[in-house]
Amino acid sequence: MSSMFDYAEINGMQLANRFVRSATWEGMAANDGSITQPLVETMVNLAKGGVGLIITSHAYVRSDGQAGSRQIGISEDRFIPGLRQMTDAAHQYESKIVLQLAHAGMFAPQKLTGQIPLTVSDIQSVENRSYHVITEQDIRNITEAYAQGAIRAQKAGFDGVQIHSAHGYLLSQFLSPAYNHRQDHYGGDIYNRSHALLEIYQAIRQAVGKNYPVLIKLNCQDFIENGLNLEDSVRVGQLLAEAGIDAIELSGGMLTSKKLSPSRPARSDAAEEPYYINEASEFKNAVSVPLILVGGIRSFQMAESLVTTGTADYIAMSRPLIREPHLINRWKTGDLNKAECKSDNRCFRMGMSGNGISCDMIIE
Repeated sequence: MSSMFDYAEINGMQLANRFVRSATWEGMAANDGSITQPLVETMVNLAKGGVGLIITSHAYVRSDGQAGSRQIGISEDRFIPGLRQMTDAAHQYESKIVLQLAHAGMFAPQKLTGQIPLTVSDIQSVENRSYHVITEQDIRNITEAYAQGAIRAQKAGFDGVQIHSAHGYLLSQFLSPAYNHRQDHYGGDIYNRSHALLEIYQAIRQAVGKNYPVLIKLNCQDFIENGLNLEDSVRVGQLLAEAGIDAIELSGGMLTSKKLSPSRPARSDAAEEPYYINEASEFKNAVSVPLILVGGIRSFQMAESLVTTGTADYIAMSRPLIREPHLINRWKTGDLNKAECKSDNRCFRMGMSGNGISCDMIIE
């Protein structure tokens, strides 16, 4: 059997294989952010389907950081019992489950949160909306919110947490010169722009201990004008590795780009998988921690090649596992046909309907 199905380990977290379900907005939480039975069942189906590591959709660490409707909340202790139900259900199978911690920053809709969105620096000259520019005290408060969110995740039985620092959400905004025009020690070169992220990581690590897995999702590039570039992203990866991060999931693109987004190809020629193979190679040459690669991977042969050649250590997928939550077990049994996902994003339109994300190609 392929080594893709050998046991692996991330800071003591034993995984049944090298396959990861990348964080995917499910649109199945209750309106107040609490866990519902359909969301529990989604995690169970992924676990039963053979996914080694499940990463939940982004969970907001503060109410002013909610990105969208029916998003998971981790901002209050009241969420812990429902989250515990979800982790207990996933743990009935061999899967491990990690909670993604997030704050939407300027992309938190005021109509949804009832609060003025936070922005890293003054952008009102280019955006016809009201924002609150984050102060140093705000950064300290947000840092504490991330730490408390990690503690709640640990209490709820998650096997680890992942910091969301990609796709234009708050921590991605700090890293990106397109959004970060600050004049203090949180702005300027990449060392300064990474300060907020590193402080949050260190606060989380102190809160959960050295033996609890802490991962990060990071843009390899923003692929926008004046955005985070590969050289700076690699340096952030090195700084995180030096600080003790347990694994980096490499993604790319921003919410604001028509061409580039978390659920679209990163290049015009990205019909061929995977999207970020060149960037992954640069990271592996410079950063020592395990690398999880996401983006356009649809075949077992490509997934296996990426791992056996040392381009990545783990393979993450999102949309293919919406279409086929049992995909990993299918491959394990020897059916190595390519994932059935068409990458048409119709699953997200299904989610916007309010009934949760699903593939409209599935026939009951």
